[in-house]
Amino acid sequence: MSRASKPAPPMEPGPPDVTLAATLVGLIAFGVVMVYSASAVYANNMFGNGFHFLIRQTVFAVAAFVVLIIFTRVDIGLLRRSTYPVLLVAVLLMIAVALGFGRSAGGATRWLAVGPVNVQPAELAKLAMIMWLAHSLAKKSDRMRTFSIGFLPHVLVAGLLMLLCLAQPDFGSAVMIAVLTFVVLFAAGAKAGYLLGCVLLAVPIGYAAIASSPYRMRRITAFLEPFEHRQGAGYQITESLMSFGSGGWTGVGLGDGRQKLLFLPEAHTDFISAIIGEELGFIGVVLLCAAFGWVVFRGLRAAWRAQDEYAGYLAAGMTLFIGLQAFTNLAVALGLLPTKGLALPFVSYGGSSLLVNAAAAGIILNTSRYGVSRAVEASAPTKTKRRQPRLTAARGGT
Repeated sequence: MSRASKPAPPMEPGPPDVTLAATLVGLIAFGVVMVYSASAVYANNMFGNGFHFLIRQTVFAVAAFVVLIIFTRVDIGLLRRSTYPVLLVAVLLMIAVALGFGRSAGGATRWLAVGPVNVQPAELAKLAMIMWLAHSLAKKSDRMRTFSIGFLPHVLVAGLLMLLCLAQPDFGSAVMIAVLTFVVLFAAGAKAGYLLGCVLLAVPIGYAAIASSPYRMRRITAFLEPFEHRQGAGYQITESLMSFGSGGWTGVGLGDGRQKLLFLPEAHTDFISAIIGEELGFIGVVLLCAAFGWVVFRGLRAAWRAQDEYAGYLAAGMTLFIGLQAFTNLAVALGLLPTKGLALPFVSYGGSSLLVNAAAAGIILNTSRYGVSRAVEASAPTKTKRRQPRLTAARGGT
């Protein structure tokens, strides 16, 4: 995304990407409907009120729309200036959770109670990491090939956040931060040899983290042979696969699924895509994938057309963040990846995930308001060329 050495001159903002905005609003609204469908029976059993999760998710959705609008309109420069405060807050919250000042569930302590809302600091940490990467890479674009400046600082910050995730323990968020960091570094032009060496170093560490944890080993075993562990570690994934299988082409009908009747655990959260597959069928899942595919396509387009390096890296990172979550959630529900507690963006129940993803989407929409036509840019006089980041070289930018 390399441009001239001086910052791009201010541009008059245009309207945000309308089709992307419409898709995002549609996904949030669809999520409210599916949360109610997937949770009504469970909510009635747990709280005596089938609308419990619907009411909460509706409140979260309204808040998400507000966050989406704010981040679509906020000055990009203000976002950049807030990079270090946001990163500091994320680290402090992660430390608080790692020290045990949080709510435990499922053998892990990942949430902090803020009034009636449980906040997951790891979600903020992912957002903060992307913001810091964009800020740092934009400053160091001409030194990305050096180890001490272009590679090591970014890996160290990512490593700190990953260690804090593992302390909760939250292995999935640690892997997500690693993938986000490495892909963005690769796009920015970091040496492939440095990245490969770090991956080779991380493999035995990851293996040790899995092998030393009985519950992680159970997840791997359930992933490899789910039906042999039908009544144990493989129960959740086999029920999820049964949900998809029951849906056929067009589904059993919205609200008519059976797996949510206390058969499929976490039907309204991590495995809501299985309920979508059962009630709306193969066609419904394909349309859902198409919606996320459109979000990724338009997000990368916004990054491609960004007026400066910082905005481009920021939009690309936020797009990757949303896309990776969607891919991982669907892959887990379909038995293509080991079980990981990761929400489906904009659709699964939960306030932290929805608000953080709304902020990420708002930043992408914000970037789309300042898009530069590559055809116009290519016709402009060029200065002496220097080595370009891969993302720029791939698109033919200057």
